[in-house]
Amino acid sequence: MTDEYKRLTEICSYIREKTDFVPRAALTLGSGLGDYAGSLDVVYELDYRDIPGFPVSTAPGHKGMFIFGYCKGTPVVCMRGRVHMYEGYSAQTVVMPVRIMKLLGAEVLFLTNAAGGIDRTFRPGDLCLITDHISSFAANPLIGPNIRELGVRFPDMTNVYDRQLQELVRQCAAEEGISLKEGVYLQTTGPSFESPAEIRMFEMLGASAVGMSTVVEAIAARHMGMKVVCVSLISNLAAGISERELSSEEVDEAGKNAAGKFSALVTAVISRL
Repeated sequence: MTDEYKRLTEICSYIREKTDFVPRAALTLGSGLGDYAGSLDVVYELDYRDIPGFPVSTAPGHKGMFIFGYCKGTPVVCMRGRVHMYEGYSAQTVVMPVRIMKLLGAEVLFLTNAAGGIDRTFRPGDLCLITDHISSFAANPLIGPNIRELGVRFPDMTNVYDRQLQELVRQCAAEEGISLKEGVYLQTTGPSFESPAEIRMFEMLGASAVGMSTVVEAIAARHMGMKVVCVSLISNLAAGISERELSSEEVDEAGKNAAGKFSALVTAVISRL
């Protein structure tokens, strides 16, 4: 047993002392989307600060709590706030919450984030189904000794975002009357927003949206055999595409404005898992 796996099992044991709730799905709420947790039928809440050895979220708009509850009958563990590499955490620490949620029982990981739109057809407020990602600009969370209890040394990422779950998102969006974009997400480390020259490069590489999270979590989840799906809120147009200066306040405001359709889509998808 590696030191990291021992650490994970100790955290799981601590959580199990607090609640015996077994989730079917795990939901990670991105910037500006944290209020969705309030729509769950909550069974138990656990602050990250109360978990020994657990990373604490310091990003604006990320409250840093596990919410255990039901979404239309589906048992869910919800991350109300994630941790990021720009907060000073390693990629391995950033993915710890995902690993914990899997060890607690979750088989599906629903990732969300607020992203900058690179695709010229995107507009602020759009929801975008992520069909693939580019991980080259963030550290891989699997670097170092492989945790054999979690997965294989060289996991395949051909279908990192589950195709059946993508189709389910499309169906739910259509039924709810929600316009849904699709594209490729690229993760950077942050915390500075990207420069216009970087955005032009990312566009040439085939990226549709850019943000400071998600990819490392998706990699860790697939390593553990989880099915992954992701929807991005396009909170702003990326640098150089928009003439406006970028700010975190704009991101949070976009989250509030899109709360209704985001909530409807996430609820519809999770209720069918």
